[in-house]
Amino acid sequence: MAPFSKTVFLLILLTVPLCSATLGVQYYDQTCPLAEDIIYQTIRNASFYDPKVPARILRMFFHDCFIRGCDASLLLDSTPGNKAEKDGPPNISLGAFYVINNAKTKLEKACPTTVSCADIVAIAARDVVAMSGGPYWNVLKGRKDGRVSRANETINLPAPSFNTSQLIQSFANRGLGVKDLVALSGGHTLGFSHCSSFEGRLRNFSSGHDTDPSLNAVFAQSLKKKCPKPNNDSNAGEFLDPTSSVFDNNYYKQIISGKGVFASDQSLLNDYRTGLIVKAFANDQTVFFREFAASMIRLGNVGVLEEGEVRLNCRAVN
Repeated sequence: MAPFSKTVFLLILLTVPLCSATLGVQYYDQTCPLAEDIIYQTIRNASFYDPKVPARILRMFFHDCFIRGCDASLLLDSTPGNKAEKDGPPNISLGAFYVINNAKTKLEKACPTTVSCADIVAIAARDVVAMSGGPYWNVLKGRKDGRVSRANETINLPAPSFNTSQLIQSFANRGLGVKDLVALSGGHTLGFSHCSSFEGRLRNFSSGHDTDPSLNAVFAQSLKKKCPKPNNDSNAGEFLDPTSSVFDNNYYKQIISGKGVFASDQSLLNDYRTGLIVKAFANDQTVFFREFAASMIRLGNVGVLEEGEVRLNCRAVN
């Protein structure tokens, strides 16, 4: 992948206080000046060998921040006395943890006990978006790593079957608004879903409707072929956006065409609170990029810890 340009949508926010903790763009300038370069090189190399890395890293950031805030609790391994977040049902297929662990190993050699795992995930999420053709923004840094990770808390992640009201409430619980919901949903422009996350829309949907009527009829037939009953292929599924290796606004165009893979995606079009935003992002990629970058910064501020640690190993507490 070609290096991304740092001139695209450069958003400069020097400090943002949240939860009594203060984040800053220049947090590591003196203590680990090569931190972002080390992370970028690790992410770029991994993405070259495994095209699934960008989507998985971006999803990792969302799933981490939505549970206990952006504290890298998702990276902790389960222990004999505790089943951790990464082993919760929504995260079983996540993958790419090794990429963050590799970056951490390199950072510990360059500047020991300095860069938190939570910051690595936040920076890596920005990098995979930018490397895929999306916007670049200045990541606020200074997060600490949490010491608690529980698989049963992953039930609080927004589900693919959610309607817009449920999505709005879920985002509101994290201090995020309606525009953040629609913008961050655009992260689905990178990614793939297994049949289990949307097959409920394809058969026996409701009385009078075998298939979800909000689905484009031709698209629904295509999904049925990819997800037959019975289905013996555990890897079967559908890309959330046909241009899934490129970060663009095509996800919103798909929704307008009735080709949103998740019920949660398609619901955004038909709700008065979100429909106009979906259309605005579909019509103007520049607007989407600007709002996505701003929402990623706000998401990165969720649940920032004042009291925490900088893990030596992202998989275990110190």
